[in-house]
Amino acid sequence: MAGSETMKAAVYIGPGELRIEDRPIPVPGPGEVLLEVSHCGVCGSDIHFVLEGWGRPGAIEGHEWSGVVSEVGEGVTDFAIGDEVLGGPSAKCGECRYCKEGRPSLCEGRGKVGVEDNGWQGAFATYIKSDAQQLLRVPEGLSLRHAALAEPMAVALHGITRAGGFGAGDRWLITGGGPIGYLSVAALKANGVDDIVVSEPAASRRALCEALGAQTVTPDELVEPAFPHEVIENGFDIALECSGHAVAQTAALTQLRRGGTLVLVGAGVKTPKFNPNRILLNELTITGAFVYDEGGFDAAIELLASGRVPLDLLVEARDFPLDDLFDTMTGLAAGEIAAKAMITPQEVTR
Repeated sequence: MAGSETMKAAVYIGPGELRIEDRPIPVPGPGEVLLEVSHCGVCGSDIHFVLEGWGRPGAIEGHEWSGVVSEVGEGVTDFAIGDEVLGGPSAKCGECRYCKEGRPSLCEGRGKVGVEDNGWQGAFATYIKSDAQQLLRVPEGLSLRHAALAEPMAVALHGITRAGGFGAGDRWLITGGGPIGYLSVAALKANGVDDIVVSEPAASRRALCEALGAQTVTPDELVEPAFPHEVIENGFDIALECSGHAVAQTAALTQLRRGGTLVLVGAGVKTPKFNPNRILLNELTITGAFVYDEGGFDAAIELLASGRVPLDLLVEARDFPLDDLFDTMTGLAAGEIAAKAMITPQEVTR
């Protein structure tokens, strides 16, 4: 089958333009597996690539996926046709100082994020090819639909790790109630954290975060102290900035108590304007969170399968066919779609 037939794929053409094309079904080589994609979530980075033109023309995006083994290449013994799997983290060198320190997200061998043409094809297509070593099994009792949440949940968990982990007595602010923001809420609540406030402009996303157990505010309710040495009353120990917007990044810093930590999780193109005196006088920490912890996918899968998070709240009630991908992205960007939108590449309606 592979290589002799074609599949449907959503191909990035240029800023604001996707096209559904027929592409050859990939051929798995030695150590590789061909998967029929079941579900692929739309990530914020996918929206940046397509709507804002970050992408590489001709690319097929989509990295939050689950699927079923369709064909195995030579030497693959860990997987068989029909196995339910999901895409895990890409391989790291294992030799650099960061890999040895247990920080694979900083591996010196990683490529240029989003722009390097290394032959990779994403899962906004009916089939995807993967190195067998990068696949993880879907545990019994977890649907393929919900298993596709593993990648963004791993991102959320890494942001929490960079903040210092689950502190039950800490006060948390999350700016941006999109998928990473509300998955962070779900993970924190599942681990005993109750004092969580989410700043989000879209009413639909505020409602979702409230359903998950957070308090919510609109961004204009975050009032900046008049002077850099001042802090707000009842300030936050930790702020997770999940929107990537420069204004939100700047605002999040002003909401910290003395000694607080701001973790930048969301990616954006505009540069925030941090007041260095606020950082200095209050001994604030600003750090970043890029992709996953070591073992982050395993932790995410375990949490999703644990029964401690309300899975049905974390994804939209309906799935979206492949040829609705562009409209789905615009709906997510506008805040009209609150939860994770799952694309089902096997479905093409026009």
